[in-house]
Amino acid sequence: MQQINRFIEHTHLKPTITGKEVDLLVKQGIEHDFVGVCVPPFWVKRAKREIGEAALQLVTVIGFPLGYNMTETKLEEIKLAIRDGADELDLVVNVSAFKEGMNWPKIEIAKCSKLVHEHYKQIKVIIETAYLDEDEIRQLCRICADAGVDFVKTSTGFAPSGAKVEHIRLMREVLPSNVGIKASGGIKTYEQAMEMIQAGADRIGTSSGLEMMARAK
Repeated sequence: MQQINRFIEHTHLKPTITGKEVDLLVKQGIEHDFVGVCVPPFWVKRAKREIGEAALQLVTVIGFPLGYNMTETKLEEIKLAIRDGADELDLVVNVSAFKEGMNWPKIEIAKCSKLVHEHYKQIKVIIETAYLDEDEIRQLCRICADAGVDFVKTSTGFAPSGAKVEHIRLMREVLPSNVGIKASGGIKTYEQAMEMIQAGADRIGTSSGLEMMARAK
């Protein structure tokens, strides 16, 4: 059996999250040896303090959840998140500009990727598969790979649907081996997570990590 804990990013991005919940998220992440925790930008500094020297990646989101912020805004968000201690940045793609057929998304992703890598951090791009057909998923995956990202991520969790096994397979077919896949959105059970991993996912973004660990045992 694969060690599912090493795939899990323990996530809490609900608008009502409190400081105590951030502390608990980090504590659980450390106790279960999850690969990381994902928190809103406002709570990055506190989460970093709670993580201390633990081997737990601190993840936050950029341009969340709609992605149609100006590039300058996203770049500033990245700078502040890195300043506060983030290790990985999950950037929401500008689906609006992509649907318009503009070159903007590729330029924006490349700029953000460059900034993140200058600080030796990692970038994941959320393409929001719920709003895309298969050809569009292929196009955006190629754009992300060409722009030098570390991971492509399925969903914010705020769209009508989240990660689907068939989309993970499609993304894995298109993406080069050096670009990982983060499956996120609606993954609630151990069985769902394992299906995503078997289809090619390298990370699982979920708020149900504890339930998955209980089921794995």
